[in-house]
Amino acid sequence: MKAAVVVFPGSNCDRDLAVAFEAAGADVTMVWHKDSDLPKDIDIVGIPGGFSFGDYLRCGAIAARSPICQAVVAHAERGGYAMGICNGFQVLTETGILPGALLRNANLKYICKTVGLKVETSASAFTEGYNAGDVLGIPIAHHDGNYFADDDTIARLKGEDRVAFTYTENPNGSRDDIAGILSANRRVLGMMPHPERAADAGHGGTDGAAMFRALTGVLAPA
Repeated sequence: MKAAVVVFPGSNCDRDLAVAFEAAGADVTMVWHKDSDLPKDIDIVGIPGGFSFGDYLRCGAIAARSPICQAVVAHAERGGYAMGICNGFQVLTETGILPGALLRNANLKYICKTVGLKVETSASAFTEGYNAGDVLGIPIAHHDGNYFADDDTIARLKGEDRVAFTYTENPNGSRDDIAGILSANRRVLGMMPHPERAADAGHGGTDGAAMFRALTGVLAPA
C-alpha cells in the first residue's frame, strides 16, 4: 500500500500518522501543502491532525484552498481512498469531500483525553478490522470537534450506514454523538479522535492499530 501524508504549516500529527501507516506495512510519502500533485500510484491520502495554516479564520478553511487539496479532491472524485483525522476532518468538510462542519466545542474548552469510541459499522476498509458495537479507547485533542450537519444530512448518513464512529460519552456536543463519518462510496473517512495515537503500545494503547492494518489488507497489491 502506498500512502501520502499531507503536511501543512503547523501540522503536528503528520509524523504520527506516517509512523502508523508504516507500522502497518505502508510505503509513505510526505507531501507539502503547496505541491499541486500527489505522487503517482498513491492508494490513500492522509490529512493529519494538529493545525493547518489559517485556522484563526475557520479551522481547515484556508487549508482546503491549498494547491494539494485540489489534487486530494480529484483523487477522491475518481474513487481514491482518503482519511482526515481531527484537523484533517475539518479540511475534508471544508473541501466539500465530506458533508457537515466542525464547530467550537460546546463547552468552549480545548479537550485532550482518551474517550470511548463505538464502532457503528464494519462495512468499510477503515473499520473492517473491528466489529460493529466494539468500543475503543482513542485519544482526542481538539477545540473545534463539535460535528454539525442539518437534519436531512444526519438522516442520510444514518440511513446509508455512513456513521463510522460515535462517542460513548459525548465530549464536545457533536450531533447524535458523531465522531466519524464516511463518504457515499465509503472510501473517505473523516474522524475527530486520533487512531494514530493509539497504534503503539508504547503510547498507552493499540485500539487504533487495527484500522491501519485493515487498510493495508484492502489496499495492498494482490
